[in-house]
Amino acid sequence: MTTDTQKHEGSMSTAAPARAPHGDVPTAHKTPEGRVGAGLFDPKQLVTSLPDAFRKLDPRVQVKSPVMFVVWIGSVLTTVFSVKDPGDWFGWAISAWLWLTIVFANLAEAVAEGRGKAQADTLRRAKTDTVARRLIEDGSEERVPGTELRIGDLVVCEAGDVIPGDGDVVEGVASVDESAITGESAPVIRESGGDRSAVTGGTKVLSDRIVIKITTKPGETFIDRMINLVEGAARQKTPNEIALNILLASLTIVFLLAVATLPPFADYAGTHLTMVVLVALLVCLIPTTIGALLSAIGIAGMDRLVQRNVLAMSGRAVEAAGDVSTLLLDKTGTITLGNRQACEFVPVRGVTEAEVADAAQLSSLADETPEGRSIVVLAKEKYGLRERHQGELTDAEWIAFTAQTRMSGVDVDGRKVRKGAAGSVIAWVKERGGEVAEDAQELTGEISEAGGTPLLVAVEDTDGARVLGVIHLKDVVKDGMRERFEELRRMGIKTVMITGDNPLTAKAIAKEAGVDDFLAEATPEDKMALIKREQAGGKLVAMTGDGTNDAPALAQADVGVAMNTGTSAAKEAGNMVDLDSDPTKLIEIVEIGKQLLITRGALTTFSIANDVAKYFAIIPALFAAVYPGLDKLNIMRLSSPDSAILSAVVFNALIIIALVPLALRGVRYRPVSADRLLRRNLGIYGLGGLIAPFIGIKLIDLLISLIPGIG
Repeated sequence: MTTDTQKHEGSMSTAAPARAPHGDVPTAHKTPEGRVGAGLFDPKQLVTSLPDAFRKLDPRVQVKSPVMFVVWIGSVLTTVFSVKDPGDWFGWAISAWLWLTIVFANLAEAVAEGRGKAQADTLRRAKTDTVARRLIEDGSEERVPGTELRIGDLVVCEAGDVIPGDGDVVEGVASVDESAITGESAPVIRESGGDRSAVTGGTKVLSDRIVIKITTKPGETFIDRMINLVEGAARQKTPNEIALNILLASLTIVFLLAVATLPPFADYAGTHLTMVVLVALLVCLIPTTIGALLSAIGIAGMDRLVQRNVLAMSGRAVEAAGDVSTLLLDKTGTITLGNRQACEFVPVRGVTEAEVADAAQLSSLADETPEGRSIVVLAKEKYGLRERHQGELTDAEWIAFTAQTRMSGVDVDGRKVRKGAAGSVIAWVKERGGEVAEDAQELTGEISEAGGTPLLVAVEDTDGARVLGVIHLKDVVKDGMRERFEELRRMGIKTVMITGDNPLTAKAIAKEAGVDDFLAEATPEDKMALIKREQAGGKLVAMTGDGTNDAPALAQADVGVAMNTGTSAAKEAGNMVDLDSDPTKLIEIVEIGKQLLITRGALTTFSIANDVAKYFAIIPALFAAVYPGLDKLNIMRLSSPDSAILSAVVFNALIIIALVPLALRGVRYRPVSADRLLRRNLGIYGLGGLIAPFIGIKLIDLLISLIPGIG
């Protein structure tokens, strides 16, 4: 990234997207028209997702989930036995509700996938087959279909052209409309060199002319990858999800063995358990609730990121975000506003503040940087100076800033005014035989130690060359950053600020912002070393970046969030891309990752607790007739064995559909310690999972008992 020491007047932060001067900058959560992104559950999605839910009854789909595959086999068996005995209403009822259990489980996944498909449809509308103006070796152009472009081809785009493929701007600068990708109506600036050179196929050039070097093959563009990811075609099970599947499969095998031992005991006791009853018992005891919702939870987690305009390249990255313990945050544009602002004019001895303000404003009239504009405004607002304009001074000679002189200014009315880096201005004064005030160096040192950037202001007139004072430029920390870092601290996450500033400036900003640590004068090698050091201690690390020099660190980090405004190398190296190019989004990504893990854990707890309650519903009702002592465990006083089993099966199916909104929306995350979070979830979802079946099964039993010939 561009460091803060490269210029005395600081360039615009490359961490944030450069907006064209016109157009509003919308909120970060704005999505393209037509994009389905409401975080809350929409009941209408149930209807539109039903066909997919029935298509997923295919055994080749069901076998991917061990728990639901067992339910599918049980449904087939009960259906077969019901066909053999058409008059058995109980068998038909159990079969119907077992099939509904699978359909409801499929529906949860279909609804989650349906939202992704709606987003993919929006992206497909952005993907157009365009004609590209490809440059050939002699400098002339040839028109070819965008699908024929290959890596390394150079194409020309002018105002009104749709960019035919992903690439980097290698010549020129232009305003680009990326609303089809990011949903933001404000155009952004794309230019050759630096970290704002990447462009995406399907976006539109609004002004000027640029030459683009194609960096991807047709069919592998950014939009193509987004479509595959949001549709779920590229979603792979994460390590956490695989581990939970193994646990659920193990529990299923345990309960399968337990149920298989019941027929001999029943025969010995003089009663008989039919295959329908055994299947119903097995389905009620295995963790069907979490087995049904597990896939939907993972898909919904990635969907929540897409709603915030973050594209996760894998579910593994989302999970890793939930376990992150160290956050590396770039200072410029993330912690601070990105543009230093003038906050005061400090005169040397014998000079008034008004004199410094007048000279500082005069030397900044031609300075169009945010820092230069802030100097003009400060002189006007604090010292009452009229805001002069460059055009008023017709006889003025403006001195532009260069990397060699590190100064800028103006020659007008027999005076020469300069502002710039302390060393350069002092050398300029001495070259003209002037004297430098003794306290000039002292003032610049004090401002540097306070975390500011000092710019000396000097003048040469009839009285000779001399330093008038110092302009204090200050990085402005964004509102609420200290509170957000305190929130992260409560989550057990360490924050590290990365900056190109000197250690004194970095320390002052870190203290004001409230970060835990900082890395000053950071180079790409320093970032890599820091990440490896944290990982060696068993920690997961997340960081943001947008430049080619950030690519190694993004690839090394467990969660690497690349800015969409950044280079192609950065986006390839990271495992997430923030379409809004807002580096503070990393904090939200961590929260979404934690919410995903908490939701999965909470519903697993609820599901297992459910099984305990269903045990008390079915087992006593089955064996109370032959073992009267078991009747004491029939605390729900269910009306009959058949009603008890059917009520448990019905509840088992209905609880899945009832929990779909929670699986899609996610359990609310609060930044508290792990032990408090565990107690809270055990209290709500553990205790709730125990109580809910008792109430639900009893109510269903009462309704069933009212049906003539059944109760």
